[in-house]
Amino acid sequence: MVKVAVCLSGCGVQDGSEIHESVLTLLSLQRAGATVQCCAPDVEQMHVVNHLTGEIVEGESRNLLQEAARIARGEIVPLADIFAADYDAIIFPGGFGAAKNLCDFAVAGADAVAHPQVKSTICNFLDDGKVLGFICIAPAIAASALRNHHAVIELTAGNCPDTHAALRDMGVKTIDCEYSQVHVDTRNKIVSTPAYMLAENIAQLSVSIDALVAEVMNLCND
Repeated sequence: MVKVAVCLSGCGVQDGSEIHESVLTLLSLQRAGATVQCCAPDVEQMHVVNHLTGEIVEGESRNLLQEAARIARGEIVPLADIFAADYDAIIFPGGFGAAKNLCDFAVAGADAVAHPQVKSTICNFLDDGKVLGFICIAPAIAASALRNHHAVIELTAGNCPDTHAALRDMGVKTIDCEYSQVHVDTRNKIVSTPAYMLAENIAQLSVSIDALVAEVMNLCND
């Protein structure tokens, strides 16, 4: 049976994992017959955002692992416990937490670096020939982690010119595609999709997520 890790970055689109993307990823993986393990770094998130007002809450802090446990219904482990040898694939949903907590792309742009645990995990999965999936803005994590590590990687970047430009500056070949499409970098076994960068509602999003999971499963079964 295919075993997939899903790495979350908190809980909530503005400062953590995008909840729709995360839940649909878990649902699609289960329907595809995969065994799934949620994980997250056991660290404090960049900041806390009031999702009603969109404003940063001063003086408040939250832990990524504890927040992500809300999505995983408590069935979650620290990212430090995830080893490439034990899994066939790892998937990173989007949400600003991907660009704030798992890397600092949201503030550093093309100079972004990945969190050390995240970088180590991604590099190990890639070096072991495992499959990696990146949803929405999560390709920025891959670009941050794999800078100068490997051959040129190919990633989707929605239709945002600034995101495309920043990822290209990081050595990535960026790919244009619709919300319903995915791109498969067959050389590196990396699958990415724009998801909510282009999808206008949760119904369109489900098409994007299902397409990514299908390609991840195909690569795992090759």
